[in-house]
This record gives sequence, structure tokens and C-alpha cells, in this order.
Amino acid sequence: MILNAAGLIGLYLLWRYIWKLNLAWPWRVLLSVVPILIVLQHRVVKYLFGGSIASPEISPVALWVLGASLGAVILFASFLLIRDVIGLAVFAVSRAKGRAIWRNMPVAHGLCAVSVVLASIGVWQAVTVPEVKRFEVVIPGLAKEFDGYKVVHLTDLHLSKLLQGPWAEQVVTRANALSPDLIVISGDLIDGTPDARKNDYPPLGDLQAKDGVYAVAGNHEYYAYFKRWMRVFDELGIHMLENEHVVLHKDGAQLVLAGVPDKIGANFGQVAPDIDAALANAPAGVPIILLDHRPGNILRNEPKGVSLQLSGHTHGGHILGIDQIVRMANEGFVSGLYEVGTKGGQLYVGNGAGLWSGFPLRLGRPSEIAEITLRSDAS
Repeated sequence: MILNAAGLIGLYLLWRYIWKLNLAWPWRVLLSVVPILIVLQHRVVKYLFGGSIASPEISPVALWVLGASLGAVILFASFLLIRDVIGLAVFAVSRAKGRAIWRNMPVAHGLCAVSVVLASIGVWQAVTVPEVKRFEVVIPGLAKEFDGYKVVHLTDLHLSKLLQGPWAEQVVTRANALSPDLIVISGDLIDGTPDARKNDYPPLGDLQAKDGVYAVAGNHEYYAYFKRWMRVFDELGIHMLENEHVVLHKDGAQLVLAGVPDKIGANFGQVAPDIDAALANAPAGVPIILLDHRPGNILRNEPKGVSLQLSGHTHGGHILGIDQIVRMANEGFVSGLYEVGTKGGQLYVGNGAGLWSGFPLRLGRPSEIAEITLRSDAS
């Protein structure tokens, strides 16, 4: 979706900036190739260097440069669009002033420079080790024995050539330092093949929590050797929930943790998500925490009795402002805690610890390790 939007916005940049430059037309044609190649970089890189669109196997520095370039194109075209909308509004009052805004090239040059700076900052923020985000969630019907139960939620690690083993080690160290009762990962742990990531995924085996480490598959798990990845995660001690649940116990009280795989699995001949199967034979009257990679699925999961769904997928929308486009593509959910339905259901959408290396930008939507403390409504 972001890449389709990038294509349209790239064309807008050509029309409203490059073809307005005071250059001979052959130079403008030549210059137009640059944003076109930037927007098409994923396919170009795959063709020239192998790997895949989901996992470009080139150097981290090259990924930083390509990411900043794509971000600059998107931001610059967005700023030009905002300028033109303002110009149109002014045009309704004063045609001369409106035309002056549309044709003001020094302002356009300045917006170009600002876009490059912001995109560079965005890449830097995207690859930093995430900070811990702490908050509490009241779960209706939660037994008092589970009051204060600490869940560390990770999502969208996207281990890749951009976010490699040393980065993963630091994420694991920060998560373990919280001494959680439970660690959960709501999908998109890796990008690429097990062979390509052999030096990057081992730190995940060091995740430690009193009641274990559980995860579900996101859409990126299916893009390369899904079955092999499931074996790798099992060897690392990460329990993958595939339309199933476990019952957590504490001092005689119970809490259900369930998980469903991403819906794209069906396209690859794998198991489709089935919330009924995931909750089959779950103890009645016990609150349910569900791992589901895509946040929009809460609308069908909450009526099944889900108390709290933990999701990712959106990366928080990447960029403040552009996140509203991502929100519309995810049933109105993009980042943070939401109340859903009439049964007290809640959804938490994590910004993600990492993000896909094909669009490595964050501006106003920081990465995170979420520490969620559960609270009983009777406490």
C-alpha cells in the first residue's frame, strides 16, 4: 500500500517540481529518472542483487541510503501537495497570490531540502534500539491473582540485513531486563530465508519469561520457507500458536493466551486463521488474550470473547500524518490502545520493535518494547 502511494506521489513530484525547473527539457527528462528509480528501487534491487522485495540482501548502508531517498521523495511530494492545496485556497480569494504560491520555486527548493533532512532523521530513528513503553490495562474479569501480571509485547522485529544480530541482542537484553511473566510476539519476526538470517535470529533464543515465550506468524513469515522458520522458532524455544491456546496458571487462577496465524498463509497453502478453533475448549469465564498480527481482525475476534488482542503490522504508521493512510487500511486502528465492541474488549497495536527494510522510516511513531501490566477490575 505504501509503495503504491509512493508511485502516485512520485508522479506528482515530477509534475509539480521537476518539470517546473528552469532547465532544458532533455535535462528534465534525465532528472525525472531519479525519483522513478527511487520509487521502483525494490524491484530494481531484487533484479540486480537477488533476495526479494520483502528481504533485499544488500548492505545496511545501501538500505539506509535507499530508505532515506524513498522517504525524501514521499515527504517532498506530500509537502508540495500541501503547498498546492494552500495555493488553491488562496486562489479562491486572490488569483495573483494563489498563482504566486503555486509557482514559488525557492519555497519548493526549501521543501526539498527539508524533506531530505527529515528522511535522514527518519531512517536513523527507525534503526535505533527501541525504548520500553510501560502502561497498564484493566482486564474485566481478571482474577486478582493475575493483578500486576507483566506481559512484554514485541512485534514486527523484521530481522534483516538492516536489523541484524547485534540489534536483536540489544532488544532481547532490554526485554529480559523487565523480568516479565510472559513474552509475546505478534508476528513478522524475520525477513528472508533461514540461511540468510543464520547470524541474526539466534539471540531470540535468549528471551526469558516466567511463563514462556509465545508468538504467532505475521505475513512476512510466509514469504520464505515458512515450515523451516517454524522449526527454527521451535528450536529457539518460541512457542508458535497456530489456531490454538494455552491456559496460564497462577495460584489456582487461570488466564487464556490464544493465537491465530496471518490470513496470507492461506495464499501459500498454509493454515488460515480460525478464531473458533483457537478458542475451542478454552475454560469458560476466563479472560482471553489473543495474538493476531493484523489489528483490524479485532472486529471479528472481540465478539468471540477476546478480552485483549495484541497486534502489530502497521509499524505505527511510520510517519505522523501519513499514519492516517495506514489507519484507513487497517479498519481505523494504527497505534496504541483501543476499546472495541460492547463486551469490554480491547486492542493494543504496537508500533513494532523494528520494521521492514524496504521502508525504514519513523517520524513521530517511535519503535517500542511494550511492557503491559495487567490489572483486575476488582483490584
